[in-house]
Amino acid sequence: YNARNIDAFLAPYSDSVAIYSFNGQLLMQGKDQMRKGYEGMFEKITNLHCQLVNRIVQGNVVIDQESVTGFGPQPLKAIAVYTIEKGKIQQVYFIQ
Repeated sequence: YNARNIDAFLAPYSDSVAIYSFNGQLLMQGKDQMRKGYEGMFEKITNLHCQLVNRIVQGNVVIDQESVTGFGPQPLKAIAVYTIEKGKIQQVYFIQ
């Protein structure tokens, strides 16, 4: 993510990954949609940076607390909840 290397960024995700807002709205489905969305963001936001603040791992669920800069004058505080299946990220829920 921070290196803006789209292939390395997408490597841990399953081909059918689903990304949701916390209220359950589907934001993206599959790596192809992720590539389109993140590739453009990586190109446009040159000072984009994500700092991992805290991580909790429980079974196949990983919860990351993040501080993301580059979207405005103040860092964006976010939580990402990842569900891992067969060694790949299958679902992501974002809380902002």
